[in-house]
Amino acid sequence: MGVIIEEWNGSSSTRFSKTATITFSSSSSLSLSIQRSGGRFDHVWRRVLQAFVPEGFPSSVTPDYVPFQVWDLLQGLSTYIRTMLSTQALLSAIGVGEKSATVIGATFQWFLRDLTGMLGGILFTFYQGSDLDSNAKMWRLVADLMNDLGMLMDLVSPLFPSAFVVVVCLGSLSRSFTGVASGATRAALTQHFALQSNAADISAKEGSQETVATMTGMALGMLLARITIGHPLAIWFSFLSLTMFHMYANYRAVRCLVLTSLNMQRSSILLQHFMETGQVLSPEQVSGMEHILPRWTNFWRTKHVKLLHSRMCLGVRVSSLDHQELMELLHSAGSHKKAKYLLMERKGTINILIHKNSTTSDVLQSFIHALVMAKLMEENNSTYLESQSWMDKHYELFLGKLSSSGWKTERLLSQSIIWRANWIYGPSDDKVD
Repeated sequence: MGVIIEEWNGSSSTRFSKTATITFSSSSSLSLSIQRSGGRFDHVWRRVLQAFVPEGFPSSVTPDYVPFQVWDLLQGLSTYIRTMLSTQALLSAIGVGEKSATVIGATFQWFLRDLTGMLGGILFTFYQGSDLDSNAKMWRLVADLMNDLGMLMDLVSPLFPSAFVVVVCLGSLSRSFTGVASGATRAALTQHFALQSNAADISAKEGSQETVATMTGMALGMLLARITIGHPLAIWFSFLSLTMFHMYANYRAVRCLVLTSLNMQRSSILLQHFMETGQVLSPEQVSGMEHILPRWTNFWRTKHVKLLHSRMCLGVRVSSLDHQELMELLHSAGSHKKAKYLLMERKGTINILIHKNSTTSDVLQSFIHALVMAKLMEENNSTYLESQSWMDKHYELFLGKLSSSGWKTERLLSQSIIWRANWIYGPSDDKVD
């Protein structure tokens, strides 16, 4: 009688590899034999790889994880190389190496730089914090663009000695936006990549990847700074070339992302296509149609896609309406007593009033309803009643097709809704608070 025990290594059933076979035989005389599989190098390589990729890779992450990480690490590498050039210029402007420079003067200038960055981060969070989740792709690009601008300020600071503090503080302010936007969007993307509730593991392994990229970038940056020292043209050529590559790598990284959450833009693309064809686009198809550049680059928008979400105003403040609009609102509230939202067209914009007791599904429904209303008005000057009829017939079907195509329909990613309304019905009069 014999027993065979196999030793396997790996954290996922798709990545297991046999490392040894142990055979025990007791037929005539007891014998034990061990046969090892694979070389020692293969075992070491697998152990090293485990420090840089999530457990269970690749089945534990989404398909867009690898291409995004490759481009993200390349853009990070270019950032670390340029950091050496900008830091060298900044220290030179502060007076490092100059006999006339004072410690207290350099310390005060550095303190102002850091203080400006801290205040800038707080202000940016106050004004744009709620929008980072819903527009993660765009803010990811904006974050790195602001980082490029901050580095540029550091590099030009020696050229303006009389305005050095102002230039350096502007650079720090720009980088503070980067810190907030980059950190917040990275958290949202980590949740997207995690297929097995392994966001912490993905974040930890990304830290290992970033460490290697940082060390490599620092080494190359020091070498480049050493070579170009005293040659302004070489410094500027290197900095601008690396900046162009950095922007390209960021754009490619963001383009690789295939997000399945519903934000305003993706909802608009999906709804318009569904109303025209009766079919739902896949996340991959919508990813190729999304406008990911900042909003002020309107000329980059795909011409054949007329997005409706720009005509929406979600969470309107009731007191901002004029007398006539309030009368229309009161009439609408009286006609839809159980509604958790109200729609009203004003100067080409669909205003959405959200009930104070509405849920996330109600907010999603209100936005889809507003998109339907805008689409029908665009085609045949339709009324609210026709859009309501469309919602009654097709809304549940639309959500069902979205879910079967891989979309998350639990909520709408949007800016925080800080203004809500409550309609109360008395014995004779309708009242809106």
